[in-house]
Amino acid sequence: MAAYHSGDKHSTSTLDEKLDAEKQAGVVPAIGEFDDPNLDKEAVVLEDDSPYPEVRSAVANTDDPDMPVSTIRAWTIGLIWSIIIPGMNQFFFFRYPAVTVGGIVAQLLSFPLGRLWARFMPQVKVFGVSLNPGPFTVKEHVLITIMATVGYQSAYATDIIAVQRVYYNQIYNFGYQWMLVMATQMIGFSIGGIARRFLVSPPSMIWPANLVTCALFNTLHSQQYSGMGTRGGISRERFFVFAFLGSLVWYFFPNYIFGALGFFNWVCWIAPDNVVVNQLFGYYSGLGMSLITFDWSQIAYIGSPLATPWWASANVAAGFVFFFWIITPILYYTNTWYAKYMPMSSRTSFDNTGASYDVSRVLTADSTLDVEKYKAYSPLFLSATFALSYGLSFASITATVTHTILYFRKQIWIQARRSLSEQPDIHARLMSRYRQVPEWWYGIIFVTMFVFSVISIEVWHTQMPVWALVLALVVAFVYVIPIGMIQAITNQQIGLNVITELIIGYALPGRPIAMMLFKTYGYITMYQALQFTSDFKLAHYMKIPPRPMFFAQVIAAAIAGTVQLGVQAWMFTNIEGMCDPKQKDGFICPSTEVFGTASIIWGVVGPQRQFSHGQIYYGLLFFFLVGAVAPVATYLISLKWPNSIIKYVNFPVIFSGVGYIPPASALNYVPWTIVAFIFNYVIRRRHFSWWTKYNYILSAGLDSGVAVCAILIFFCLQYPRNGTIGENTIMTWWGNTVMTKTADYNSTPLWPLPEKGYFGPDSW
Repeated sequence: MAAYHSGDKHSTSTLDEKLDAEKQAGVVPAIGEFDDPNLDKEAVVLEDDSPYPEVRSAVANTDDPDMPVSTIRAWTIGLIWSIIIPGMNQFFFFRYPAVTVGGIVAQLLSFPLGRLWARFMPQVKVFGVSLNPGPFTVKEHVLITIMATVGYQSAYATDIIAVQRVYYNQIYNFGYQWMLVMATQMIGFSIGGIARRFLVSPPSMIWPANLVTCALFNTLHSQQYSGMGTRGGISRERFFVFAFLGSLVWYFFPNYIFGALGFFNWVCWIAPDNVVVNQLFGYYSGLGMSLITFDWSQIAYIGSPLATPWWASANVAAGFVFFFWIITPILYYTNTWYAKYMPMSSRTSFDNTGASYDVSRVLTADSTLDVEKYKAYSPLFLSATFALSYGLSFASITATVTHTILYFRKQIWIQARRSLSEQPDIHARLMSRYRQVPEWWYGIIFVTMFVFSVISIEVWHTQMPVWALVLALVVAFVYVIPIGMIQAITNQQIGLNVITELIIGYALPGRPIAMMLFKTYGYITMYQALQFTSDFKLAHYMKIPPRPMFFAQVIAAAIAGTVQLGVQAWMFTNIEGMCDPKQKDGFICPSTEVFGTASIIWGVVGPQRQFSHGQIYYGLLFFFLVGAVAPVATYLISLKWPNSIIKYVNFPVIFSGVGYIPPASALNYVPWTIVAFIFNYVIRRRHFSWWTKYNYILSAGLDSGVAVCAILIFFCLQYPRNGTIGENTIMTWWGNTVMTKTADYNSTPLWPLPEKGYFGPDSW
């Protein structure tokens, strides 16, 4: 199939061949059913390519349906990765410092492995299937990478199992653990299958993060396609190598040799003891007005700025500036919520003496709330940024519903009735040639995992009734399509973790295990559904047949979860002092500690003692109303002035874009915005041909270099000798200590404790 180049004219025969191949007699104009900020309406685009320049630059508009995909080679390498990577990540998940082997590492390493297989494996057949089907193809590479990444992160439910063991002395058998992990990881797949009609097929659902992956696949396999443009200069392949090597070498500096380059709070170095200066310009506990960092891992912590459309980045930046550079200082310096007695920004909770909240002081022997102990100890306090992040999370939940109703209702209705071959997009029409996954396959996944869920919460003592499970799944179902549409367009995902904690905290107070389970079924079901959908969009772009894709995801996810449980069980059995804060090898389980503390704060203390009428943080509940109303205002204005800048304002993104705070901080948001502005606004407008050819490749190169360098540093310099290499030499020089000798690093509050020895109310 011929790809067009700028200035070429299609011959009649070429066009006829294309239409025959697509089985499409006519082409529907590729315009979204809503006012899409990503759409370049002034661009002249032929009917055989995407109307979105981001997609054209990263995705080939051709397909070879005869290219091998589901081969023994692809399945062997993919399944090996689905064992090694999840197992390795689960092992280091409980260690501090940890290292995570991401999908991009598997993507890079699979390329030479596939090439070596093609070169040295004999061309023989086993049961009629060839061991070596020829050259390693890009479609095999995509399938391998998806199998490697579908379960590479530690399964959320493994933290429930660890918390039950460490905090509540509940050690249930492997059957409970396996069914819980399988159900929480895979019940979302069934929802994702239903959602693909709305989130995969429409061309307006571009899924920006996938474009970086597509660009890297096409670069590694030297794919040529029209969207690359005709700009001269070095090839994409060579550019990627330069970016990768440069990123790898440079990352040694901010991550090991010169740590201050990463936490570049330079203003605080000038006045290290001035609390106000450190609160405004600091990166550890301040508002980040120092502006810059030289560490790509910090910049891309909340997602690559090169992959996010500028208008979406601008919404995130606007939300950050307004809420954290304007509202937060007002709240803090007026001592709202007794904020002056705590750091400006923090990832932990406090008691009324400014110390970290000691949850053990308010628990009974069976880990429920002792009201008398609670009254004798302290209410729970949050830093100004932490408290505000809860309010913004509340606002994002209602804003998402309102925004979807106002802006996407027509799109949802149209997509509910439109088949794949009717999509106004070359990629959907090319994919329509492949057999789709039947709906009943997803139904089987849902029924099986629902049965697993009911068994795991009923047979074992979990404090969670079946109606709560159903409610959690309803929350996930309701929000999958609205949140998925926003993520597919803006590269920003809205989390359901806080709202699920709030719901179960009120519905079943005093039940920490039920709280953790409800949060996982409500939040992770939605998260896994969108992960499944995102992978299907990647397969859509790379023309992977849906049925092999389905089996690859389900089988790899099942293997990954099983391996992670096995690794975790082995660790708790064989590692002495596992999860002890002073464990000699660093296996202190930091995530388990956070998860366990959250189970007590939300499940034991409960939201009614924090957010109900008369409590300290009651005012944050009004953010639900703010979130519901805000999109209505912009929608009405856009009806009056449809071409004004208001059409780019997206309140779900404004409210949720800063949702990574905490644990993220200004260090991650401010440089991210600056880089996004430079590349996706300035360069994209002034040097579009350069941006088209290199932007996504640059992102992939920087990400790859950081990932590989982090592994090298960890295994060569941090893990050996229990991290003591260089502790008296390179770790002690000025460049690795200057950022720590500040009030910012020490999280110094503005005010000391009052004379009575505590702050806050006298009774609670």
